[in-house]
Amino acid sequence: MLKSFRLAPTALVVALTLFATPSSFAGVNTYEADKAHSSILFKIRHLLSRTTGQFKEYKATIEIDPDTRDTVNVSATIDVASIDTDEAKRDAHLRTDDFFDVAKFPTMTFTGGKLTNVNADRTKGKLEGMLTIKGIARPVILDVEWFGTAPDPWGNQTAAFSGTTRINRKDFGIVWNKTLDAGGYLVGDDVDIEINIEAKIPKPAEKPAE
Repeated sequence: MLKSFRLAPTALVVALTLFATPSSFAGVNTYEADKAHSSILFKIRHLLSRTTGQFKEYKATIEIDPDTRDTVNVSATIDVASIDTDEAKRDAHLRTDDFFDVAKFPTMTFTGGKLTNVNADRTKGKLEGMLTIKGIARPVILDVEWFGTAPDPWGNQTAAFSGTTRINRKDFGIVWNKTLDAGGYLVGDDVDIEINIEAKIPKPAEKPAE
């Protein structure tokens, strides 16, 4: 499992804007994840199958120059208590010190800014960053994809991205498990993470009337 992107799930992903083709927006733009159209998902083995879940509360921002793509700052913060595997008893266990220890570590974070292995049409690449879970920071690499930009019906400039990676939960101090009578363990170590982000350039706040 994972922890709160500061993304994080995820501003983590907005960095994918690096792949944008030159736009009419000069200079560095800041995109913010639209949670109504975004998701931070994970999968982990349980017995013979795979259990899925998500984090519902997070903030993610990306600062990028869509023309030059030489300035990128990604930041994501995830509220770990917002974990949801569609099973209340399991979610309560995941919040305890057996797993995420939400009382001590309420958020997980992701920061990143280095993009490598970008393909010829600048739609795919690898985003290098740092993921912090339970106070333990580890480097991670996301396989990212850029889907483009477009204005929405309300005049917002919108961008869309996705990112996937695999982490070992034990690298982040999440080690609880149970030995099976037939051999092996109840829960797998590898966690597959999938991030889907639709992000907008926030509009300036309107000044109150004099």
